[in-house]
Amino acid sequence: MATMDAKQLQENGRQLVKAFESNEPSSTLLTLMQPLEKWTATEDLLRSSKIGVVVAKVRTSKDPKVASLASSLVNKWKAAVKKKHPGAPASPHLAGGANGVANGRSATGSPAPKKEPAASAPKKFTAAPEKRTSKEDGVDTAITGNSIRDGCITLIYNGLCFMSEENPADILNVSQAVEAAAYQEYAPETSATYKQKMRSLHLNLKMKQSGALRRDVFGGAIQPARFVKMTSDELKSEDKRKEDAVLEKENMNKAMTAQEEKAISTTMTCGKCKQSKVAYSQAQTRSADEPMTTFCECTVCGHRWKFS
Repeated sequence: MATMDAKQLQENGRQLVKAFESNEPSSTLLTLMQPLEKWTATEDLLRSSKIGVVVAKVRTSKDPKVASLASSLVNKWKAAVKKKHPGAPASPHLAGGANGVANGRSATGSPAPKKEPAASAPKKFTAAPEKRTSKEDGVDTAITGNSIRDGCITLIYNGLCFMSEENPADILNVSQAVEAAAYQEYAPETSATYKQKMRSLHLNLKMKQSGALRRDVFGGAIQPARFVKMTSDELKSEDKRKEDAVLEKENMNKAMTAQEEKAISTTMTCGKCKQSKVAYSQAQTRSADEPMTTFCECTVCGHRWKFS
């Protein structure tokens, strides 16, 4: 329905906000937003229908797919309006720009701070791939209205854009979906589990050898819901796994190498000098399943022998 009028948009928005506030299944929200994917936005229709405000509110959904689609729609509409009016600020009818503010309230339910609408993520980047960050790309990650969650969206963005040549808007959408999945799994955002997981995901994405991980998360081979549950071992690159395997083998070999612990015995007699002051040591053989072996050394003449 590429030519939806204000009345149709208002009805769609009414159904969408009702389904969202009633916690209806995600499939219902996705179905209601599908017609909007083909709709060509204009500032007049955005103003009269308030559809931008409704969809921006849906961006706070805990379902990554719902949040990602809603964010994509808002970014698309802002880009369309900006294209027709270059140089003009983002339309206030797109729910406060990228701040995710709808009806004067933040995503956490508290009154939202008054802030000028932020421009949508640009389609191009200028920094070298290895130096890309949300700041270098000119991306505003203030989406949820919560500083902690927005900061975590920034972390994921900075991980995904590293060594990437994908456009900022698409990376931002994936970053938001990942954070939404993490929030759904580990909420509240003030919990140590949520914060540690987001830092871990960021660090793993930023590793030079994690190109495959970045590609799979961005491309959808690894969905956000799965990504945020991956263990440290699952997040490792193939090269890192090989390095760890080699290190583990070396450590095991060192552990099986004989480690001597000396003591003095007055009950043993040296077979060479016949003195009774004999030091003895025990060493683990190469196989951990075999018993300890005892070696003796005379403290007088230095004669050594294996005790059996």
